[in-house]
Amino acid sequence: MCEVSPAHSYTLTLRRINSLDMQLSKAQADMRAGYHSGSAGILVSSLAWGAAAVTAFFVSPEKAVWVLLIGGALIHPISLVVDKLLGASGSHTRGNPLGQLAGASTFWLIFSLPLAYGLSLQDVAWFFPAMLLVIGGRYLVFATIFGMRLYWILGLALGSAGVALGMVRADPAMSAGTGSLIEFALALVCFVQHRRWSREST
Repeated sequence: MCEVSPAHSYTLTLRRINSLDMQLSKAQADMRAGYHSGSAGILVSSLAWGAAAVTAFFVSPEKAVWVLLIGGALIHPISLVVDKLLGASGSHTRGNPLGQLAGASTFWLIFSLPLAYGLSLQDVAWFFPAMLLVIGGRYLVFATIFGMRLYWILGLALGSAGVALGMVRADPAMSAGTGSLIEFALALVCFVQHRRWSREST
């Protein structure tokens, strides 16, 4: 039986790693092309936060909770429409494992909603910081799905804002407005990065 030398084994390992990196890069490129790097989703989410902020200020924080919950449920279908208006397909290649990861993160978000809503029943001011933490955590998963550091910045910005606003028991309108502004700003950055990536890819 022939033995594999350490040097040859090391070379084979590097080749496997490089092959996996290439497969991951292709899967990420497929997700970026299909969903416009996720920029539409960030933009639509910022509008849901903005609607909640306006409702909290002019109507009531309790109504704003439902505006954000219902608006959040509409983010995905509306963002798919925006994707198609921007020229993206709004879908990924069948069998792309990152699509399954995105789906799993959606279920994680849904499972977290009862916790945030439960907090709102104790003190409505806690709901929006809690949602900033939940959504910020989900965006960290998108850093792997799209292969973009932008999502680390977005996720950590929302999470940090959630902690800070929760500690000072900020007004619900302020908390929701903060989420809207952060996402809107990063949505614009994401649009620019996607355009640059598209030009370089072609």
